[in-house]
Amino acid sequence: MTFSGALTLTDLNDFITPSQACIKPVEEVKRPEDYKEPGAASTAIHVDSAGSYYEVTANGSLNGVSSSRKLETAQISLNDCLACSGCITSAESVLITMQSHEEVFNFLSTNPPRTSPEHRIPVLSISPQSLASLSASLSSSSSASISISQVLRRLRVICKNDLGFTHVYDTTFARHIALLEHAQEFSERRAGTGSAENKLPMLSSACPGWVCYAEKTHAEMLPFISRSKSPQQVMGTLVKHWLGEKWGKKPHQIYHVTVMPCYDKKLEASRQDFYNDLYSTRDVDCVITTGELELMMRARNSDLSASVPDEERHLSPSEPNFDDLPELLSHPGSSSGSYLQSLISEYLTDGSELSTRTIRNADYEEHVITNKSTGNVVFKGAKCYGFRNLQNVVRKVGKEAGVQIGRGAAGRLSSVRTKRNMSSRGGKNAEVEKDKAYDYVEVMACPSGCVNGGGQLKSQITRSQNQDNAEETSEARWGDKEWTKRVEEAYWHNLPTPPPSPSFSPVSAETYDPHVFANEFARRILVDLCKPHNGAESAWRTRMDADAEKMRASLFRTQYRAVESNVVGLQVNW
Repeated sequence: MTFSGALTLTDLNDFITPSQACIKPVEEVKRPEDYKEPGAASTAIHVDSAGSYYEVTANGSLNGVSSSRKLETAQISLNDCLACSGCITSAESVLITMQSHEEVFNFLSTNPPRTSPEHRIPVLSISPQSLASLSASLSSSSSASISISQVLRRLRVICKNDLGFTHVYDTTFARHIALLEHAQEFSERRAGTGSAENKLPMLSSACPGWVCYAEKTHAEMLPFISRSKSPQQVMGTLVKHWLGEKWGKKPHQIYHVTVMPCYDKKLEASRQDFYNDLYSTRDVDCVITTGELELMMRARNSDLSASVPDEERHLSPSEPNFDDLPELLSHPGSSSGSYLQSLISEYLTDGSELSTRTIRNADYEEHVITNKSTGNVVFKGAKCYGFRNLQNVVRKVGKEAGVQIGRGAAGRLSSVRTKRNMSSRGGKNAEVEKDKAYDYVEVMACPSGCVNGGGQLKSQITRSQNQDNAEETSEARWGDKEWTKRVEEAYWHNLPTPPPSPSFSPVSAETYDPHVFANEFARRILVDLCKPHNGAESAWRTRMDADAEKMRASLFRTQYRAVESNVVGLQVNW
């Protein structure tokens, strides 16, 4: 398989060089003493005509008896790849064979008919960033602007008629639930009612790439990372559990594919945390990128530029429907999920004011809410995109929290100095230092966020030249600011913008509001899945009984753990 050109490193300004050590070292099995021969290797590797490898004694026999042992093929899984700091091969396609559009084609072609008990319902969920990328690509080659709502409805027809999917959803309602849960987690941390490991500031986003970075390089930051599932994994919960129950299907009887803007989502879906041992299935069976979805449509000669009936229809106030998921919910803030904005909207009131400042570049911003009458800081958050900014904010958060973020003696010394400085300050200085600390950071691995993900479409951008009315066509590379701007515009085009702080009033046809409806829908799903004792009265932010909260944690939260390497880099031979 081929990859997006985004994976070709042409600009190393935002790239962290990996270490030359794989975290999955070759397992060494202790051999019998008889295998050792003084002054010579005790065994050798032979390859037979079928390509199988055998370990045999150096002279072909042991004490006069022929001895050989067939060797097992070494395998590296996606979970191993998550924890890798460098690999033995650059053939990444070998590592993600089970997360590709070819694998989706293989499933669809071999899936038994619907009348068979072995049939699995194929479901596709697509992110709004992927819809925006497709929309921008279509609009750039057309005289008319194609909205993401039009793209979604065209995709629904193509995926059902040409590709063979039964259901097609966007992931914005799953994102709505993810934001509700992440706001709940932040409240628990701030009130001190959550786990002892859940510390402030809380670092969160829908991005798995930076989480892997923290697991591999800054394990001391893991207590600060949000445990709330990403929209992709929440969608997996909705499809495999809530919708599956409505369809009368068990989780293993559904094949769930997501379309995402980056390759790291493939690794996220492969985490063991998202594997159902009871049914031997994952919440998301396969992840493909926006570019891979386009390849699938090309393979079936599907034309996304062709309009379909009712493609511009919007959900009217007379149609609130609790049997199908809400679609294309807009969340004010960033095109990467609006995580920071969801908390700003909660803490910004009539008696407070918001100030924003850019630090170094547009991918690093600070947002501070202060009380107008007292001047006290109510909430301080930041938006940090790209690994260059990420390293800076990790150092800042570590310093403010008094934790060691470096390695070796220098890091330990820095930690000791920070703790001494913090403990020695008192009175006014302590309050000033407290005000400087972040409460929350929205973190993304990609510069410009999800709309600039490595799995997004590249476009043939036609630039009109003033001289001689000539036109110059050049291929947009990853990180092209002009093209990212177009995708960003497509993301926000023609979407209903809800009020900053939607109420929890009941839904009716006369007072229909997308977010009010989504909140009520989320409440019903929470009750259906968690079955709280006070289910009839529960809103998402209501603290439920112990059993229901345990179920909530298993369905809508996850865990992260440090990656321990057993390899010493200086001992690696190349």
